[in-house]
Amino acid sequence: MTGDPIRRALDDVWYCVGESRTLRPGAMRAVSLGEEAVVVGREESGALFALRDRCPHRGMALSAGRLVDGNLVCPFHGWQFRPDGACAAIPALARRDDANFASVRLARFAVAERSGLIWVHAAANPLAASPASSDPGAAPPIPEVDFQYCGQLVEILEVEASFDLVALSFVDPAHVAYVHDSWWWRPSKTMKEKVKHFAPSPFGFTMTSHTAKTASLAYRLLGSIPEVEIEFRLPGVRLERITAGEKRLANYTFASPLANGRTALINAMYWNIPALNLLKPVARPLMRQFLGQDRDVLQIAQRGLDRKPAMVLMGESDVQSQWYFSLKREFLRAREAGAAFVNPLEPRELRWRS
Repeated sequence: MTGDPIRRALDDVWYCVGESRTLRPGAMRAVSLGEEAVVVGREESGALFALRDRCPHRGMALSAGRLVDGNLVCPFHGWQFRPDGACAAIPALARRDDANFASVRLARFAVAERSGLIWVHAAANPLAASPASSDPGAAPPIPEVDFQYCGQLVEILEVEASFDLVALSFVDPAHVAYVHDSWWWRPSKTMKEKVKHFAPSPFGFTMTSHTAKTASLAYRLLGSIPEVEIEFRLPGVRLERITAGEKRLANYTFASPLANGRTALINAMYWNIPALNLLKPVARPLMRQFLGQDRDVLQIAQRGLDRKPAMVLMGESDVQSQWYFSLKREFLRAREAGAAFVNPLEPRELRWRS
C-alpha cells in the first residue's frame, strides 16, 4: 500500500475478505489487501491460514495450486509449504543437492473468523496481531454481532474507486436523497432538516441511539418504530444497530482495499427474527440494488477525483467526512510515535437536510 498515507488504506488493521461459509475445508482462495496478494485457506481441521500468495521459487501464485496432506503445493514445480508458511518439500532436489530449504518461509498473516466473516490483518508484523485485545492503543477490533442471530445476508461488490471515497460514503448523509431514492427505502420525497447527536467512541464516533421518526419499509418489517444507533470506526467500518423491543437487526458495512486502486464494498445483515428468513430471496436483490447505486456513483466520482483529487467539504453534512480524515491522521501519528491512539473528537450535535 503506497502513496499519501492520508489518502490510502491503513496497514495495521483488520480487513474483511469474505464469508466463512464460502471457504470449505481443504479449499484456498486468492484475496487482496491493497497490492498485497494473499492466499487464505482452510485446513481439514477447520483452522484458517493466510500466507503471501507468491512462491519464492519463481513467483507462482500458490492459490492456483492445491492442498495435499495439509500442505500447499505450488502448481509450477511442486514446492510444498505448511500452513505456518515453512517450506516442507522441494521435489526436484537431488540427493547430492547441498540445499537447505529450512530457511525458506512465506510471510504469514493473522486471520480470524467473526460473525460468519473472514478477516485478515494487514500488519507489517502480522503475527503480532490479536483478534481481541484489551490494549486501548491496539488496532480497531474486529466487528462482532452482539446478539444471537438466526439469519444472515452478505453481499460483496467490487468498486472501481479508492478506499477513502468508499469509506466516506459510510458517513455521508447528504447523498442518500439522491443516490438511494427508492420506493422501499425513502418513502418520503421531502427534504427535511435532521438533528443528530454524536459522541466519540474507540477508533471512531457514534450517532447516539435515537428513534427513527420516518421508518423505511425495511424498518417497518420489525413491527414498530425502532431505536437506531450507528457507529463508524477505522479503517472503514459502519455498524448500524436496530432494536425494536426484543427484535434486533444489525446492518454492518465494510470497505476493504483491493489491487489497482479498487475497493471491496461489503454489506452484512443479521437478525434474530425467524420470519425474516422467508424474505431473503427478496432482500438479496434489494441489497444488491442498494449497494449497486453506491458503486455506480462512486465510480463516476472517482474519475473526477482522478482528474483533480481535491475535495471541498462544506457544512455540517460534511463534518463526519472531516472526522474520518482526523481519525486517520491521529492513528498514523500514534503509530509513528509508538503511542496509544487517542481519539481527537468531542461530542457534537450536527444538522443537515436530507
